[in-house]
Amino acid sequence: MRKWIVIYSSVTGNTRAIAEEIAETAGADLFRVQEGPADLSGYDVVALGCWLRRGGPDDLMKAYLPRVTNARVVLFQTHGADVGSEHAVTSFARSAYLLGAGCEILGTFSAQGRLAPALIERRRKAASDDTHNSPEARERWERAANHPNEEDRAAARAFVHRMEHKMDLLEKFRRAQEERKQHP
Repeated sequence: MRKWIVIYSSVTGNTRAIAEEIAETAGADLFRVQEGPADLSGYDVVALGCWLRRGGPDDLMKAYLPRVTNARVVLFQTHGADVGSEHAVTSFARSAYLLGAGCEILGTFSAQGRLAPALIERRRKAASDDTHNSPEARERWERAANHPNEEDRAAARAFVHRMEHKMDLLEKFRRAQEERKQHP
């Protein structure tokens, strides 16, 4: 396996659980974003994980992302929204936009995670016409309460293997292109 580093931000433990799964599977160095190194040049893959705040990365990860430059990156996140929802997908774009120059995004991984009890309480007090306090939102809170679970952790492990396979294929493709240039 290539040399990975996993850098994550977590408040409730959701993103930390996925970060630990990715790090263990990849044999990666693991850092909380607060201790994330400035020099990432010794790594083949930089895995960056966050929880979502207002449809994008949390503030700590938001501040770290521009410092990541010239790296092969995988982005991962946990959130109370459904996996594959517009909210979850758009947040990846917002994270990618904040990355520093020269980064290649290899892939993304998303897992639902339980909401902090204080957040649920604030949302319960919101007006009944607030979309964060709708019957659909309450159903999402219920679904999210059991995540990340073993299925999410298994999916994170499989994600690492898919990214390694993808890099193998990319390297094979680049070698074939180089060969064609040398022997037209």
